Amino acid sequence: MSENVVHLHKATDPPGSTAVTTLTVVPDAPPARPVPLWVRSGRAVKHAVTHERTRSAGRAVVRHGLYTFNGGRIVARRAWDGRTGSRYERMIRAAEAAGNLEAAEEWEERLQRFRAARHHRRMDLLHSPVDAAKGVAVGAGMSVGVLVALGVVLAISTGEVGDVVTPLSATIDFIALLIRIVQIVWGPAVTIGPFLALLALWSVGRKQHAAPQWALPANVRSGEGEPITPSIVVKALRDLGIAPLKNAIKEMGDAGASMLGPITIAGCGVEVDVTLPSGVATDEVQKRRRKLAENLTRHEHEVFITIPQAARTVRLWIADSGALDEPIGPSPLVTDETLTADYKKGKAPWGQDLRGDAATISLYQRHLLVTGLSNQGKTAALRALALWLALDRSVQFWIADLKGIGDWAMFDGIAQVLIEGPSDDHVIQATEMVEDAVEEMNRRIEERRRDPNVVFEPLIVVVDEAQLAFMCPVIGDDKRPYGGSKATSRYFMAVRKVHNQGRAVDVLMWQGTQDPTDQNLPKLVREGAHTRASLVLGTESQARMALGDKAVDGGAAPHLLRQGLDKGTLVVASDGIAIPAGQSSITVRTHFIGDEPAAEIAARAKALRDGVTTLRVVDQDEERDALADVAAVIGDEARLRTNEVLKRLHALDPKVYGDQWTNDRLKALLEEHGEEPKKSHGVMVVHRDHVARALANRDTDGSASAAQ
Repeated sequence: MSENVVHLHKATDPPGSTAVTTLTVVPDAPPARPVPLWVRSGRAVKHAVTHERTRSAGRAVVRHGLYTFNGGRIVARRAWDGRTGSRYERMIRAAEAAGNLEAAEEWEERLQRFRAARHHRRMDLLHSPVDAAKGVAVGAGMSVGVLVALGVVLAISTGEVGDVVTPLSATIDFIALLIRIVQIVWGPAVTIGPFLALLALWSVGRKQHAAPQWALPANVRSGEGEPITPSIVVKALRDLGIAPLKNAIKEMGDAGASMLGPITIAGCGVEVDVTLPSGVATDEVQKRRRKLAENLTRHEHEVFITIPQAARTVRLWIADSGALDEPIGPSPLVTDETLTADYKKGKAPWGQDLRGDAATISLYQRHLLVTGLSNQGKTAALRALALWLALDRSVQFWIADLKGIGDWAMFDGIAQVLIEGPSDDHVIQATEMVEDAVEEMNRRIEERRRDPNVVFEPLIVVVDEAQLAFMCPVIGDDKRPYGGSKATSRYFMAVRKVHNQGRAVDVLMWQGTQDPTDQNLPKLVREGAHTRASLVLGTESQARMALGDKAVDGGAAPHLLRQGLDKGTLVVASDGIAIPAGQSSITVRTHFIGDEPAAEIAARAKALRDGVTTLRVVDQDEERDALADVAAVIGDEARLRTNEVLKRLHALDPKVYGDQWTNDRLKALLEEHGEEPKKSHGVMVVHRDHVARALANRDTDGSASAAQ
């Protein structure tokens, strides 16, 4: 019999079970390892060191320290240059490097003169100690003698013998006082002196920005352009985006240096000629003026590109940063009260060119046109020329100011005709004034035919804001429009006639106009001016209207001037002004003459003249007093030819004193009141005194004579 064994404990592993469950216990993350103090300190130090405030403070420390150090170097170099010929030697080396042998010879000659003068001074030093000792002895003896003599006089006056030495003792006491003051001040001066010297050196370094670029303030770093060097110019040209130019520079063995001529100082900037490689047109560089300026770290208005006479060459003028924003000096007309004018041989001081040289212009037998946008200095530029020419007493002016706000008021007493106002009536009067100029021109031409040697006084006909005349909508009684650009337009045709023939007899047309278009400045009129000048304009097409295609194709760019910032800056195309060889225009920064200085200049011009009665055109419907008008046109002159009287009456009121007014009618007017014209040297004249008596006779008789 089998025996069954019964286990009394429970098996932990049930039979037949093969699955095993494993439990994984994840321990807690160990605590973060503490950061060492030195690491935390390093991070804090790094943050403090790299903080912008710390960097700014560091730059300031370096900057001001270098200002002082480099200021000392600058002062030392200046002193060395003043005592030695090193400056001349530097200039000789620079001229030789640029290939300018003429300049090198001139500087070498200056060096020789400097050395000779220095040798003469050193030889004088051998004798100067003895001469100085003698001078001190003689001076001391004379001083003591004078003081003793003064004491004798004092003793005689007071009766006290002791007063003989009073002036001498007073002088000794005064010298002792000065010594005492020096003893007191000497100690603090010795203490403070070095600090004042360091402050002076710091000031010199600060003015010269004598520190690295990275240490300078942000506004100075952004305002200062890089100095212009050959490598910078070549790099700027290479990065213009012109593929043939870039490839040609890469292929050049000298990295493009052979393209450049000498970089020369030209006024407030530098100038360099660039000979472009084959396949690159000059206008391609001109069209990228802004990019070229930015490559040169300049603003667009600080770089000028012109086309000289040499083939495949562009001339770059690059201003010093900010130099063109500095105003130029006052006009010589303001600073020199002795300045006079000469219409035929003289040149008007108009301003400065970009080189900083005086820009003067001849006005002899040249019609003038000045244009630009509104409020950019057009009237001031035109008036400055008229003010200079007014100092020539032989020049006559007929002026129409169609702005009418008093810009030309100082010419009252200089101009024979002055029209001021913007209305259509004023435009009509200005048109009739120009037509009168045509009649005067024809009279002179006829007189020249009879006598080829006759000389006429220059007549300048000025119309400011001439665009109002071209745009005038009024139609006259003869059905002809005053404005417009057709053959029937009165103002247009009058100006054209003066342009065509006026120069030969010194009848000249000056016009100022703004914002030119084909409507307000017709093509035939603008091309009739010998001198064409333009301030800032809006578009290139306007620049071509103002100056012509030749000037613009040659680099003239008034449309690239800055409106409001380049006031008074003109681009001029004229044979009356000195233009660099090969260029078709020149940029001039004109002198501004305000109203008060202009009035003072006009007063000087009036003092040179015998007295001019300015005829101001009045309303056409006003009843005229013919006898009073005759007295007015004669003015302060003792007598006047009858032809001149009739001409002035016609200028005063063309409708009243028209063709019906002749010598016979003028004679009848005077005879009516007991006077008549008489001959002087074979010419019929009207005397001022006779007219005055005629007025007195009329007032006595109670009669009045009015022009019908």
